[in-house]
Amino acid sequence: DHHVNYGSGSGLQDRVAFVQNDPSQYDASIRLADLQVSDTGTYQCRVKKNTVAVHEVIVTVQEKPANPQCWTEGELIEGGSILLRCYSQ
Repeated sequence: DHHVNYGSGSGLQDRVAFVQNDPSQYDASIRLADLQVSDTGTYQCRVKKNTVAVHEVIVTVQEKPANPQCWTEGELIEGGSILLRCYSQ
């Protein structure tokens, strides 16, 4: 039907567009810009010509991990042992 149904309160209106200007020309692909963790979910493509074809895609957006904080434990002597600890939120 030449439109994207964004769902309620999804915040996708300014970030989703058809890849081709005219989706009736057999390409109803969409582009989702500026991915956010909240975009994780199931997306459905419904194409209707003579019949209806439906396909669902599960999108999982993961957060970039924070920079780790690292430190050593133990005495730095030749032949000794130290422990390198790293932590990231």
